[in-house]
Amino acid sequence: MKRIIIDTNFYAAFKRNDNEAVNLLKQVEYIGVNSVILGELLAGFRCGSRERKNRAELDQFLDSARVNLIPVDDETAEFYAQIFSELRQKGRPIPSNDLWLAASALQHGLALATYDDHFSHISGILLAVR
Repeated sequence: MKRIIIDTNFYAAFKRNDNEAVNLLKQVEYIGVNSVILGELLAGFRCGSRERKNRAELDQFLDSARVNLIPVDDETAEFYAQIFSELRQKGRPIPSNDLWLAASALQHGLALATYDDHFSHISGILLAVR
């Protein structure tokens, strides 16, 4: 797996120097961060006591040539609707922000780096960590 998109909890694990997260990031060629996850990170920083430090570290991470900000667009919305409908039929809803993340992963053909198990109920999604 050479191309991933990361979840908020994966970024947090990376910042805690979690071996699995650090090693995966060393191996991949492309790291996607969608705009919804960026919002989650920034909101978390704002609510914490180290906002300036966390923002500076995130800016450094985003400046890497391998890291790409992925906007949510009308095509992403189509994937969102598909996933929402599928999970509703299965009786397995997930948080809305995670739907947007999964939609971005499917839209761009990226493996999802996350520690949330609920993504495994989405057809066609490739998970980068387990």
